Formats: sequence, C-alpha cells, structure tokens
Amino acid sequence: MNIVKATRKYEEWLGQHLQILEKDLQLKHERMAQSGFSFLRATFYRWLQLWEDVCADLQKAPLILSVGDLHVENFGTWRDTDGRLVWGINDFDEACLYPYTLDLVRLAASAVLAARESRLTMKPDEAADAIAVGYQKRLQQGGRPFVLEEEHTWLRAIAESKLRDPVVFWQKMERLPAIRGEVPESAREALEHLLPEPGIEYRLTHRIAGLGSLGRVRIVAIAEWKGGLVAREAKALAPSAAHWADAHAPREILYGAILRRSVRCPDPYVQLRGHWIVRRLSPHCSRIELDALGTARGECRLLEAMGQETANIHAGTEEKRRAILKDLRTRKAGWLVKAAEAMAEKLDKDWRAWKER
Repeated sequence: MNIVKATRKYEEWLGQHLQILEKDLQLKHERMAQSGFSFLRATFYRWLQLWEDVCADLQKAPLILSVGDLHVENFGTWRDTDGRLVWGINDFDEACLYPYTLDLVRLAASAVLAARESRLTMKPDEAADAIAVGYQKRLQQGGRPFVLEEEHTWLRAIAESKLRDPVVFWQKMERLPAIRGEVPESAREALEHLLPEPGIEYRLTHRIAGLGSLGRVRIVAIAEWKGGLVAREAKALAPSAAHWADAHAPREILYGAILRRSVRCPDPYVQLRGHWIVRRLSPHCSRIELDALGTARGECRLLEAMGQETANIHAGTEEKRRAILKDLRTRKAGWLVKAAEAMAEKLDKDWRAWKER
C-alpha cells in the first residue's frame, strides 16, 4: 500500500470515529509536503505500517503502554497543583500497547529528520546515543518528573525562553474565529466543567493546531474572569491508529490510562471527558518547538532529557520496568541509531512520493 492509499484508508477509518473538518484536513495535507519532519509528525498511521517491515526484530521487545506518536516537538510545559513549572511529554492521542522500542526509535528518527533540515546540529549517532543514555539512566532510577524549580535550571531557561508573552498570546486567542454551526453538547459540557467557576459567560472559537490531529474538531472557550482572560480547549479523540493498523489492538482510548500510570507531576487542567481531551491554554502551558531554542548549545543535554522523560512514561509498573532493562541488556551497541536511520529513510521516500502525488 503506497502513502496516498494509506492516507485515504486511514482518514476514511478516522471519519467513522469522529467528525472530520475537511478544510483543516486539506491544510494538513499541504503541511505534510513541507518537510520530512512535518511528514513524520502528521503520519503516525504510516509509521505503524513501515515499522512492522523495517523493525521486525524490535517488535519482539516487551509490550507496554506507550506514547506512540513521540517526536522531539512533543514536549512542553505546564503548571502542577502547586503552581510549579513542569516539563515533559504533552500529547498522548496515540497511546496504546506497543513494544517499548517504538517510542525510542520514533523519537530518535524525528531527531535524525530534524538534523537533516538543520533544525538540530547533532549527528544521528550522537542524538540516538543521548536519547538512549537518558532513557536507561532514568529507567534504572525508577523515573522522576522534571519539576523546573530548584533543579534543572538549564531546562527552565529553555522553557522560559519559549513561554509566550501574555499580551501576544491573548491577542492571538482573541483573533480565533467564532464557531459556526452546532457545537456538540458533550464538548460544551466538558469545557464548562473545566472553567474556573459555573455560570461564566464565554465565547466558543475554532483553533488550528498540531499536525497529527489536524482535521479533528478543536473548540476553545474564552472567557473574562477576575480581571483577565482564561481559555479552555476541547479536542476530539479517537482510538489510536494502532487499531486501524491492527484490529486486535485495543480500541479503547488510553489517554487517561497512560497519564495515571506514568511517573509524572500531573497537569490538573488536563482531563479526559468522554471522547474529548480538555485542557487549559495559557502562556505557561505550551509545546516547545525546536525553532524556539535559538542555539545549538545544550542539544545533547536536551535529547538526553527527552530520553529520561520517555522512561518516566514507561516506568509505570515495576514488572515492565525490569523487563525493559533486561531487554536493553541484550541490544547491541548502535541498535537505536540503526533503526532510526532506517525508518527515516523509508519516511523520506514516502514524503517525496507525497509531494509528487
């Protein structure tokens, strides 16, 4: 099955589970053609097809509840219940049961593609080694969240450089177009549940964001409360693409399950309500893009931290943690960069075919 047919089949399947916004989906198709890195972010469904052929030997690794759609821009910041700034993985739309190796290879492959586009300066083997070192180190420790207070000052500096200026952020929010047509009552209820208090007047807007989820309904409620603006977003969820690729994979949405099982300082404003994931939008709750780093300094340290945070997600149970460490000891040196480069080559071929479709 080529990339064009795979995309059509996946989108037909997805349309059976949620409403598709055709205009947003067309924008996704355009952005898929912009770069190999963007293509990777937008096509997890295709990754699963390629993975079975390219990384068949890694399929035998221990199965765990994993992120799935992991890449170097799936990291951001939030505030925990004590108001502390926390950094970590911030999107689990594709959470499902995969070999633990899938998350690591996808994260490393995204770094390879980013380096090819000069968005990272590291060599592929350096990037993969940093991820692997961080992952194994944190897994051996049993996991530990990244609270950016008295520790991780270097990471806090990166995060704070990206924290959007409140004036600019709220101007952008206020420019979001009003929702046209009916709003699902389930989405309205989910948003109202997360607002600061009952009875607040709010307006509903449409937001375009992400790549993998572009085309799904995103509804933002914006309200003025206690002298300032607040915003809450509801995003439609569907079963993981793993269920499309393999009907035997779990059909249930596992977003909430992976959050509960991870070693993590939870974001109290991220909640699963029905088939909606609801969260707070604010200048301090945002994804960190590679373009925002502004310097090559510290790339190795940052990728090592990404490996550590991936271990935080995988270290949910003692049994699985020990099984992964045992499997890692059987892996030959360089296994991760070898797999990441092989997947990157396949994705690059698909990307070029997509551009020429």
